[in-house]
Amino acid sequence: MKIAFGVDPGGWPLHEGILEHLKECGHEVMDLGTTDMETNVVPYMYVGKAVAEAVTSGQADFGIVACGTGMGISIATNKNKGARCALCESWYTARESRIINNANIIALGGTLVTQRMANDMIDVFLATEWGEGLPEFRVERIKNGDANFKKYEDEQFG
Repeated sequence: MKIAFGVDPGGWPLHEGILEHLKECGHEVMDLGTTDMETNVVPYMYVGKAVAEAVTSGQADFGIVACGTGMGISIATNKNKGARCALCESWYTARESRIINNANIIALGGTLVTQRMANDMIDVFLATEWGEGLPEFRVERIKNGDANFKKYEDEQFG
């Protein structure tokens, strides 16, 4: 799987551990954010945009972003048409973001979660399918809602 990944300085504590974990799992990673705290510090709004563009253009299958709390970067990421970035703080929210919301990007807080928690959430996020385990009537309701959301998104973003 190809993953667009990026952190700002607040997400830096998770950077190396996430990169290593993704590569150990066999994923190809595009590192689009801060890669060095001395010479390549990237603010969250630019990281969110870069990851969202990689995912929505099809260059990457999913995205992972992190800042200090995950809030700023999730807001910035969601300002891009087609981005469905979910701020997650547990494996349960990571799982539900895929099942219910068809999230394509997960946001994490570098000051809020441990490396192990981050890796566990990422694993669950990437392994979960949209609508997984739901009765068919709920899947259809979610699909209809998603289609309506896309119409709303077209109106808002053009």
